[in-house]
Amino acid sequence: MKQPRRARNITVLGVMIMVGIVYLALLYTQHPLTGTYKADGIVSVLLGLYICSHPVANGLDMLLYRRYMQIRKTSSGAEILWWALNAAVLLTGWWVIFVGMLRFSIPAG
Repeated sequence: MKQPRRARNITVLGVMIMVGIVYLALLYTQHPLTGTYKADGIVSVLLGLYICSHPVANGLDMLLYRRYMQIRKTSSGAEILWWALNAAVLLTGWWVIFVGMLRFSIPAG
């Protein structure tokens, strides 16, 4: 059974960056969003993992299916921009996870 390869979707990556940035902005401007810092941390870690899953899936597609793919006619500039966008999404997800982990160290009170 052949698995269809995921197409490059710039819109999804752009939305993931925006979701991460908006969530981080809300965390910095509001006190606990969910009522407790622990719950904020849990939501942040889960959201960050979801954001990171998209560029990781793209990277795995490249590593696992590269030799089976036909040689594509994309320029190296487009390829570099695609991987730069993936790196930006991955960094945004890591930052959301990091801020979420910091929420666990805030004492309840």
